[in-house]
Amino acid sequence: MIRRLIFGRYALIFSLLSILLVLFFTAFHQAAGASSNSARVLFQKARVCQQKLYGSNVKKKYRHNWERCLKRYERVYKAFPGTGEAAQALYAAGRLCTGLYGYSGRRADIDRAVSLYRELVKRYKAHSLADDAQYRLGEIFYRYKKDPKQAYVEFLKVERTFPKGEARIKASKMMEKLEGVLGKKRLAKEAVKKDKGDKKPLILVKDIRHWSTPTYTRVVIDLENPVRYKKHLLKKDPDLKKPRRLFVDLDAAWISKDIESSIPIKDGLLRRARAAQYNRKTVRVVLDIENMEGYKIFHLYDPFRIVVDVQAEERKLKPAEEVVAERPPERKETKKDTKEGISLARQLGLGVKRIIIDAGHGGKDPGAIGTNGIREKDVMLKLANLVAEKVKEELKCEVILTRDEDVFLPLEKRTAIANMKKGDLFISLHTNAHKNRNSMGIETYFLNIALDEDSMNVAARENATSTKNISDLQMILNDLMLNTKINESSRLARFVHRGLMEELRKRYKKIKNRDVRQAPFYVLIGAEMPAILVEVGYITNPTENSRLCSETYLKRAASGIVKGINLYVKDMELAHK
Repeated sequence: MIRRLIFGRYALIFSLLSILLVLFFTAFHQAAGASSNSARVLFQKARVCQQKLYGSNVKKKYRHNWERCLKRYERVYKAFPGTGEAAQALYAAGRLCTGLYGYSGRRADIDRAVSLYRELVKRYKAHSLADDAQYRLGEIFYRYKKDPKQAYVEFLKVERTFPKGEARIKASKMMEKLEGVLGKKRLAKEAVKKDKGDKKPLILVKDIRHWSTPTYTRVVIDLENPVRYKKHLLKKDPDLKKPRRLFVDLDAAWISKDIESSIPIKDGLLRRARAAQYNRKTVRVVLDIENMEGYKIFHLYDPFRIVVDVQAEERKLKPAEEVVAERPPERKETKKDTKEGISLARQLGLGVKRIIIDAGHGGKDPGAIGTNGIREKDVMLKLANLVAEKVKEELKCEVILTRDEDVFLPLEKRTAIANMKKGDLFISLHTNAHKNRNSMGIETYFLNIALDEDSMNVAARENATSTKNISDLQMILNDLMLNTKINESSRLARFVHRGLMEELRKRYKKIKNRDVRQAPFYVLIGAEMPAILVEVGYITNPTENSRLCSETYLKRAASGIVKGINLYVKDMELAHK
């Protein structure tokens, strides 16, 4: 009897809960439906307002008519931000502001259109109008702001951010057009200079540096100031006994006799690098090729330098060699192996055997400096050593530090080290900084064009250059990244960021998640493996500055980074299966 009463009581409670849940979800769906209907009604009213405006040449002459329609759209995206109508309202308002600019000529109107489109792209990335909004941004910078360089970057974002979007084809065509326009602009400037009899002094080639292995070589040409340059690839000429040659012509430049004119390399990839005054205003740098699969040429700023990356062809093995290479001596796993721990990379057989850890800045470059005088270069060297220890201990992988002491390393050399050492992962460690002392948080980057102003500013600071030069770099990034492991770098960044956040939040409160981002960092350009840059906190923020001074915090951050690497490798294993 007692059991029946208890059972009956529980059944009654369960029934009441079921009724309450049904009522809750019914009310929720009704509220959501009502919200969606309200948004739809408001949006339709705004469209009617716009149609009446466009249908009257008289109405279009008066600003208040435009503003009335803009306010109607504003009500939609502010009152109902979670609806599809909000995205449509932002897009329609952007179109209205662009149309208004045609009548008013006010810069504020076209800037308002830019803000509306950017908000749509940022908040409604999955909406079908997001790629159209990004394309409209390119149009605005090209047609109205007369800034073809920024227009190119905006169209490039369509390709990168919305590869499956319908606007991608139009964006590609505009990029091709702009490449021609930008070339014509340069020619026009040269013509003006000649008309004015401009006798601008030639730019000095200061040095030619190189780092080399049989499979990878990086050559860097240092210049006094920026120059225009052209690349050429010449076929092998057996009659003249000349190998294949890759050469770069530097316009309006001269080379000092103090620079070694012929630099022997002889690494099996390149025979040598040669530099000479080709004619009165041209310096030619020639690379004699022994065995080359591909190459990339790009430039960096402050100081201006031209970087040439050359990759070797993989040596083709004979069948007999392949058998030997693929069948190493069999070895059974012992209890000792299990106890001491086999290399995680070897267990997986997925190639993560060597990890390159890069401590940001160093030597004459202190990096960001906190109000208490602590320097980014010192903190990151400590962190890099802690990460290295944990990688060896926990992952059983080999670790190479780009620097293990307080020395200066150019950004391009750090990437060269990673490539020459055949690293499987490259992780560059940094602290962030901002003029606003309240700015704080953890963020992790991979190489791509910057999608927001904050990312662009961080890249400019880490690259020790201006945002204008970052914008110029983004134009050439499209070609540079054809063979870059963007997807793998993005995955590595997500896992490392996740590991960092989880570990730091175990001990510390107010760990702000600034998420995974993308930007054009010099130190990541040309890396032949998944590569990321981690900002472990703001050295200019009082709270995070205090933490960065603490070895406990750095150890926790190191644990988080290694945890993230481990998650990435395990995810690779699952994908492989």
